[in-house]
Amino acid sequence: MENIYGPVPSRRLGLSLGVSPIPKKYCNYSCVYCQLGRTDHMTNKRELFFKVESIMAEFDEFLKGGAAFDVVTIVGEGEPTLYKDLGALVDGIHERTDKPVAVITNGALLYDPAVRAELSRADIVLPSLDAYDEASYKMIDRPHGSIGFDKYFAGLKLFSEQYQGQIWIEIMLVKGMNDDDASLAKFAALLKRVRHDRLYLNTPMRPPAESGVQAADSKTMQHAVAVLGGISIDLLASYGFYSGIADHYEAILSIIRRHPMNQHEIEGFLQARDCHDEKDILARLEKDDRVTMIEYKGYRTFRLK
Repeated sequence: MENIYGPVPSRRLGLSLGVSPIPKKYCNYSCVYCQLGRTDHMTNKRELFFKVESIMAEFDEFLKGGAAFDVVTIVGEGEPTLYKDLGALVDGIHERTDKPVAVITNGALLYDPAVRAELSRADIVLPSLDAYDEASYKMIDRPHGSIGFDKYFAGLKLFSEQYQGQIWIEIMLVKGMNDDDASLAKFAALLKRVRHDRLYLNTPMRPPAESGVQAADSKTMQHAVAVLGGISIDLLASYGFYSGIADHYEAILSIIRRHPMNQHEIEGFLQARDCHDEKDILARLEKDDRVTMIEYKGYRTFRLK
């Protein structure tokens, strides 16, 4: 399928059925920690990349299979609010399932009244807050030139005041960039100004876009939780990956097209499917020209080019 994938495990949302309404790497950020690599198509223009009807046709086809999922998550491989018919997409999903609809967004377009209105139709919105001023914003998120930190944060604050659903904020803590005490104090001050239901603290665990980016250590994450009162994502339980594709190798390719997997996740996925050819399949992935393998912190992580 072009726009529907999963369900995949989400440490926040359970089994998440993904909906990607934008092409690969279309984003208004080029975050230093992005697991998909550097942004290929930096844009802040909203477009109708795919027809809502074609996405809904795929959604209907998936539902016929009867696979279990906990939530429908609009996320994709870039920034989903760049999709011009986001509101209609959310409505179409709601018409077909009683499961909640979540949107994972960097929040950069929340200054736009149309985006705020369309996102208001979702049940859960998960915006990012990785920076606390202009300098940290440019260093970590590297936004489109038309977006400054004050513009971004004003949009986030206004959305939090208007939106009636759940807001789950995520802060990505990067070692040496925004994980020190001074940074945490600035985050704490900003969070007092934004209405939110949950706060998640994350750190890069998959190969990042830039080689110098490192994860915050466990002690730092625990300290951040104590200071900010959030939940560390690495402490949350995770579920297994799913694919309805019968062929084990093709099933893995369908997942890593959207969601990178390390060797342990692949082994667990194959075992759950009663497949015992883990070594052969991993060796095949390493040789596949369509697949990028990255060594990171002792993990071999695979993603489709």
